[in-house]
Amino acid sequence: MTKHRLFGRLYPAMSRALDQAGMAERRTALLTGLTGEVVEIGAGHGVNFAHYPPTVTRVLAVEPQPHLRVLAAAQAAGAPVPVEVADGDAEHLTIPDRSVDAVVVSLVLCSVRGQDEVLSDARRVLTPGGQLRFLEHVRAGTAGLARVQRALDTTIWPHLAGGCRLGRDTLAAIHRAGFTSSTSTSS
Repeated sequence: MTKHRLFGRLYPAMSRALDQAGMAERRTALLTGLTGEVVEIGAGHGVNFAHYPPTVTRVLAVEPQPHLRVLAAAQAAGAPVPVEVADGDAEHLTIPDRSVDAVVVSLVLCSVRGQDEVLSDARRVLTPGGQLRFLEHVRAGTAGLARVQRALDTTIWPHLAGGCRLGRDTLAAIHRAGFTSSTSTSS
Protein backbone atom coordinates (compact mmCIF):
# COMPACT_ATOMS: atom_id res chain seq x y z
CA MET A 1 0.00 0.00 0.00
CA THR A 2 2.93 2.33 -0.46
CA LYS A 3 1.13 3.90 -3.41
CA HIS A 4 -0.72 6.21 -0.98
CA ARG A 5 2.43 7.82 0.42
CA LEU A 6 1.15 11.39 0.10
CA PHE A 7 -2.07 10.51 1.90
CA GLY A 8 -0.01 8.82 4.61
CA ARG A 9 1.81 12.08 5.20
CA LEU A 10 -1.37 14.21 5.18
CA TYR A 11 -3.64 11.93 7.21
CA PRO A 12 -2.29 12.81 10.69
CA ALA A 13 -3.19 16.49 10.19
CA MET A 14 -6.56 15.55 8.73
CA SER A 15 -7.36 13.31 11.69
CA ARG A 16 -6.39 16.05 14.16
CA ALA A 17 -8.98 18.30 12.52
CA LEU A 18 -11.56 15.48 12.63
CA ASP A 19 -10.83 14.85 16.31
CA GLN A 20 -11.33 18.55 17.12
CA ALA A 21 -14.68 18.34 15.31
CA GLY A 22 -15.92 15.48 17.51
CA MET A 23 -14.23 12.36 16.18
CA ALA A 24 -12.24 11.91 19.43
CA GLU A 25 -15.49 11.27 21.31
CA ARG A 26 -16.51 8.73 18.68
CA ARG A 27 -13.16 6.96 19.07
CA THR A 28 -13.70 6.71 22.82
CA ALA A 29 -17.21 5.34 22.31
CA LEU A 30 -15.89 2.83 19.76
CA LEU A 31 -13.40 1.35 22.22
CA THR A 32 -15.29 1.63 25.51
CA GLY A 33 -15.91 -1.74 27.12
CA LEU A 34 -13.30 -3.68 25.17
CA THR A 35 -11.36 -6.35 27.07
CA GLY A 36 -8.55 -8.78 26.39
CA GLU A 37 -6.54 -9.07 23.18
CA VAL A 38 -7.40 -6.70 20.32
CA VAL A 39 -6.30 -6.40 16.70
CA GLU A 40 -6.67 -2.99 15.11
CA ILE A 41 -6.62 -3.25 11.32
CA GLY A 42 -5.35 -0.17 9.50
CA ALA A 43 -4.18 1.57 12.65
CA GLY A 44 -2.85 4.55 10.73
CA HIS A 45 -0.68 6.75 12.90
CA GLY A 46 -2.08 5.36 16.15
CA VAL A 47 -4.76 7.94 16.81
CA ASN A 48 -6.98 5.34 18.55
CA PHE A 49 -4.31 4.13 20.97
CA ALA A 50 -4.98 6.77 23.62
CA HIS A 51 -8.65 5.74 23.74
CA TYR A 52 -8.20 2.05 24.65
CA PRO A 53 -9.53 1.21 28.11
CA PRO A 54 -7.24 -0.42 30.70
CA THR A 55 -9.25 -3.66 30.42
CA VAL A 56 -7.49 -4.30 27.09
CA THR A 57 -4.44 -6.46 27.75
CA ARG A 58 -2.77 -6.02 24.35
CA VAL A 59 -3.35 -4.36 20.98
CA LEU A 60 -1.76 -5.65 17.79
CA ALA A 61 -1.94 -2.66 15.45
CA VAL A 62 -1.61 -3.67 11.79
CA GLU A 63 -0.67 -0.90 9.35
CA PRO A 64 0.65 -1.34 5.79
CA GLN A 65 1.82 2.24 5.13
CA PRO A 66 5.46 2.64 6.31
CA HIS A 67 5.29 6.33 7.31
CA LEU A 68 2.10 5.82 9.31
CA ARG A 69 3.62 2.74 10.97
CA VAL A 70 6.56 4.81 12.23
CA LEU A 71 4.17 7.41 13.67
CA ALA A 72 2.03 4.65 15.21
CA ALA A 73 5.06 3.15 16.94
CA ALA A 74 5.74 6.53 18.56
CA GLN A 75 2.11 6.73 19.72
CA ALA A 76 2.28 3.16 21.04
CA ALA A 77 5.07 4.16 23.42
CA GLY A 78 2.67 6.47 25.27
CA ALA A 79 -0.47 4.34 25.04
CA PRO A 80 -2.32 3.35 28.24
CA VAL A 81 -2.22 -0.32 27.16
CA PRO A 82 0.50 -2.45 25.53
CA VAL A 83 0.50 -1.86 21.75
CA GLU A 84 2.58 -3.70 19.17
CA VAL A 85 2.68 -2.07 15.73
CA ALA A 86 3.20 -4.43 12.80
CA ASP A 87 3.33 -4.32 9.03
CA GLY A 88 0.49 -6.29 7.56
CA ASP A 89 -2.13 -6.75 4.91
CA ALA A 90 -5.73 -6.28 6.04
CA GLU A 91 -6.94 -9.08 3.75
CA HIS A 92 -4.46 -11.64 5.09
CA LEU A 93 -3.80 -11.26 8.78
CA THR A 94 -0.92 -13.35 10.09
CA ILE A 95 -2.79 -14.12 13.29
CA PRO A 96 -3.94 -17.57 14.43
CA ASP A 97 -7.59 -18.54 14.14
CA ARG A 98 -9.82 -17.70 17.11
CA SER A 99 -7.07 -15.90 18.99
CA VAL A 100 -8.33 -12.37 19.72
CA ASP A 101 -11.25 -10.95 21.66
CA ALA A 102 -11.92 -8.01 19.36
CA VAL A 103 -11.08 -6.60 15.96
CA VAL A 104 -11.22 -2.84 15.48
CA VAL A 105 -11.55 -1.11 12.11
CA SER A 106 -11.75 2.66 12.03
CA LEU A 107 -12.05 4.53 8.74
CA VAL A 108 -10.36 1.68 6.90
CA LEU A 109 -13.03 -0.49 5.24
CA CYS A 110 -13.60 2.24 2.67
CA SER A 111 -10.06 1.91 1.36
CA VAL A 112 -9.14 -1.78 1.50
CA ARG A 113 -9.03 -3.75 -1.74
CA GLY A 114 -11.67 -6.21 -0.61
CA GLN A 115 -14.06 -5.55 2.25
CA ASP A 116 -15.37 -9.11 2.16
CA GLU A 117 -11.87 -10.57 2.49
CA VAL A 118 -10.94 -8.25 5.35
CA LEU A 119 -14.14 -9.00 7.25
CA SER A 120 -13.82 -12.73 6.62
CA ASP A 121 -10.29 -12.68 8.02
CA ALA A 122 -11.47 -10.58 10.99
CA ARG A 123 -14.12 -13.19 11.71
CA ARG A 124 -11.52 -15.97 11.41
CA VAL A 125 -9.24 -14.49 14.10
CA LEU A 126 -12.00 -13.70 16.59
CA THR A 127 -12.69 -16.00 19.51
CA PRO A 128 -16.28 -17.29 19.74
CA GLY A 129 -18.32 -14.34 20.97
CA GLY A 130 -15.55 -11.92 19.98
CA GLN A 131 -16.44 -8.46 18.79
CA LEU A 132 -15.97 -6.45 15.63
CA ARG A 133 -15.92 -2.76 16.50
CA PHE A 134 -16.14 -0.36 13.58
CA LEU A 135 -16.24 3.35 12.95
CA GLU A 136 -16.80 3.73 9.22
CA HIS A 137 -18.70 5.93 6.83
CA VAL A 138 -21.34 4.11 4.82
CA ARG A 139 -23.24 4.51 1.58
CA ALA A 140 -25.67 7.42 1.66
CA GLY A 141 -29.28 6.62 2.36
CA THR A 142 -30.67 8.95 -0.29
CA ALA A 143 -30.41 8.46 -4.04
CA GLY A 144 -29.02 11.94 -4.67
CA LEU A 145 -26.20 11.63 -2.15
CA ALA A 146 -25.45 8.09 -3.31
CA ARG A 147 -25.03 9.44 -6.87
CA VAL A 148 -22.62 12.08 -5.59
CA GLN A 149 -20.64 9.39 -3.76
CA ARG A 150 -20.48 7.24 -6.94
CA ALA A 151 -19.34 10.22 -8.99
CA LEU A 152 -16.59 11.05 -6.51
CA ASP A 153 -15.57 7.37 -6.30
CA THR A 154 -15.09 7.13 -10.05
CA THR A 155 -13.13 10.36 -10.34
CA ILE A 156 -10.84 12.12 -7.92
CA TRP A 157 -11.76 11.05 -4.37
CA PRO A 158 -9.88 7.72 -4.16
CA HIS A 159 -6.72 9.43 -5.41
CA LEU A 160 -6.97 12.22 -2.84
CA ALA A 161 -8.12 10.11 0.10
CA GLY A 162 -5.82 7.10 0.16
CA GLY A 163 -8.06 4.80 -1.88
CA CYS A 164 -11.25 5.68 0.03
CA ARG A 165 -14.50 4.80 -1.70
CA LEU A 166 -17.36 6.82 -0.21
CA GLY A 167 -20.16 4.79 -1.77
CA ARG A 168 -19.28 1.32 -0.51
CA ASP A 169 -22.08 -0.47 1.29
CA THR A 170 -19.94 -1.21 4.31
CA LEU A 171 -22.81 -2.15 6.58
CA ALA A 172 -24.03 -4.77 4.09
CA ALA A 173 -20.49 -6.19 3.87
CA ILE A 174 -20.36 -6.48 7.67
CA HIS A 175 -23.63 -8.42 7.68
CA ARG A 176 -22.49 -10.61 4.74
CA ALA A 177 -19.45 -11.57 6.79
CA GLY A 178 -21.75 -13.09 9.40
CA PHE A 179 -21.68 -10.42 12.05
CA THR A 180 -25.05 -10.34 13.78
CA SER A 181 -24.88 -6.77 15.03
CA SER A 182 -22.56 -3.82 14.85
CA THR A 183 -20.24 -5.26 17.49
CA SER A 184 -20.48 -9.04 17.79
CA THR A 185 -20.07 -12.20 15.77
CA SER A 186 -22.48 -15.07 15.40
CA SER A 187 -19.80 -17.50 16.67
